[in-house]
Order: sequence, then structure tokens, then C-alpha cells
Amino acid sequence: MKEITMETKVSELLSDYPGMKETLIAINPKFKKLNNPVLRRTLAKVASVKQAAIVGGMDPLELLNRLRESVGQPPVDAEGETVAVSNGSQEKPAWISAEPKAILDANALLDAQKNPLAEANLALKKIGEGEFVALHSDFKPEPLIEEFQKAGREVYCEQKGENEFVTYVRKGE
Repeated sequence: MKEITMETKVSELLSDYPGMKETLIAINPKFKKLNNPVLRRTLAKVASVKQAAIVGGMDPLELLNRLRESVGQPPVDAEGETVAVSNGSQEKPAWISAEPKAILDANALLDAQKNPLAEANLALKKIGEGEFVALHSDFKPEPLIEEFQKAGREVYCEQKGENEFVTYVRKGE
């Protein structure tokens, strides 16, 4: 199987990976348009993963990494370099035992065409030092986790169920 990149055409995904149409629709309901055979024969041949993400109102890197994950390929960073995935062996930090100051639903934010990273950063600005927010999602938001870590935030992601993740982001002290 070919490596999925930002430039991979949607039609290639659909032909190279069985069940990819359903995967795309599960990632973003806006991709239900792929059920239209005319669209699959026309636009899907010219639209890249990056362009599809923009059309779907998603961060292109997030879509790329979710597609890669769905076929067993490791995630990549913005430069296309493979990134180390936190494997959950990290011990749960003590600060998580407190109540989060804000709880965000990444899926609802995406459905409302809002950026979960921007919304989480707004929530972090409104809380005190050492406090944290919880971001719920049905996927591990690896690109967001990396952005929080780059900004010097403490981050811990916990998988609660098959499609249930909670990412805790702490405002520095």
C-alpha cells in the first residue's frame, strides 16, 4: 500500500483502501458527499487530502494523520516527518485528580466549524495558573497535543473507551 500524504488524491484513497469511504465519513460527516457517484468520478480525482480537509473545515494535518492511523501508518508532523506517538504508558499526573476548569467537546466544536485548538487556548487564557481544561474527542488529537506541548503546556491524553479520549491541558505555573 502506498503511503498517504497531503497530496494523495481522494480517488486513490478510495481505490487503494477498502472501506475508506466509510472511514472518511466517520471522520467528518461532511464527506457524506462521497456517496454521490458523480462526485467520486470527478472531484475525488482532483482533490487531495489537504484540499478535502479544507473543504471539510478540518485541519489538513489532523485529517492526514487520522487517515494514516486508519490504515496502520504512523502519524507525521507538518513537514511530513514521522512523529513519536505517546503510547499511554505515561503515568497519570496528580494534577488531573482536581476538577477541570473547562470541558470542551472537540467533535461538537468541529461540527460547529470551530477550531478545537483555538477554543482550548481561549479557555486556558481564562483560567488560573496550575488549572487545566479537558478536551473530549472520539479520536486521539495528536496534532493538538503536539501544539500544546510546543507551547510549553503539560498535556496528558487518556483513552476512556474505543472511541473516547480525554486530553487534559494544564496552564503553567
